[in-house]
Amino acid sequence: MFVDYVEISVKGGDGGNGCLAFRREKYVPRGGPSGGDGGKGGDVILEADPHLVTLYDIQLHRHFAAERGRNGEGNCRHGRNGADVVVHVPLGTVVREGETVLADLSRPGERFVVARGGRGGRGNARFATSTNRAPRRHEPGQPGEERHISLEMKMIADVGLIGLPNAGKSTLLRALTAATPEVAPYPFTTKEPHLGVLEQGYDRRAVLADIPGLIEGAHRGMGLGDRFLRHIERTRLLVHLVAVNLENQAVEQYWEDYQTVRREIAAYSTTLASKPEIVVLNKIDLIASRKARRDIEAFLQKQGLEPLLISAREREGLSPLVERIFQRLGEIAAADNRADALAGA
Repeated sequence: MFVDYVEISVKGGDGGNGCLAFRREKYVPRGGPSGGDGGKGGDVILEADPHLVTLYDIQLHRHFAAERGRNGEGNCRHGRNGADVVVHVPLGTVVREGETVLADLSRPGERFVVARGGRGGRGNARFATSTNRAPRRHEPGQPGEERHISLEMKMIADVGLIGLPNAGKSTLLRALTAATPEVAPYPFTTKEPHLGVLEQGYDRRAVLADIPGLIEGAHRGMGLGDRFLRHIERTRLLVHLVAVNLENQAVEQYWEDYQTVRREIAAYSTTLASKPEIVVLNKIDLIASRKARRDIEAFLQKQGLEPLLISAREREGLSPLVERIFQRLGEIAAADNRADALAGA
């Protein structure tokens, strides 16, 4: 089951208590304090795992507590430290406490200690001095940290596929990658994001994310809402699909369909709305007349767009699209490198 948001409680282990003890040994006159320190409580640690794609397993538990440290013992024996609890989360998991972002685990194996264990208390042997050779003072262990946090998964992809429901995003993902999202001739077939890897040659690779379709009012919860847009916040490029609609052949409708999605993205995030974009007119196999295709293309160009005409189902026009995707990704990477070089100068 796909789960991309969950709230959990975490608690570090309490520290063990320090011990109050005195030794009595042969040849040791008058003995002395021998109470050992308590062990440290275990930590609760989040670790990014590249093999996970959902927070479902974590949702089943919700409460994670590390082991308590053992108490100190006589003869200056230190209590055993409590065992850590390691919680594996998918790459791209954002950890929040309220509105505060604690961590963004985006690299394989990256770790974050979300709840630290308490320090163990000191035994009475620690308090011996030249003037107090038989101290009776010892400390209790400190409690471990306790937090209520939220985990929000954001997929890590290079390209995000966006558009209205039934625009053909899943079909395009199938055509370009080995991913197998459900495809059907009705809206909202895609109910959760899907990832696929687009390859060109031996050295060009990009991860594509297919996002469930947006409708007008998605930012207010209409349709499936806009909660899945978090999965393309990390993308570098958007591919915006506008589908041919045989029920309404007015060219103005294509511009309105495009604007509907753009408005919902802008309402969700101005940063997301400012990302580079490739506009694609899909399902052109439904338009037999080449003149009609040119008229639609010319109209969209007048609106400032440079649409690519494709048919994902018939695999028509995909090569120019793939070339455009890698060209734009290369331009974006070059711009980022220049910005980094200027920042470091």
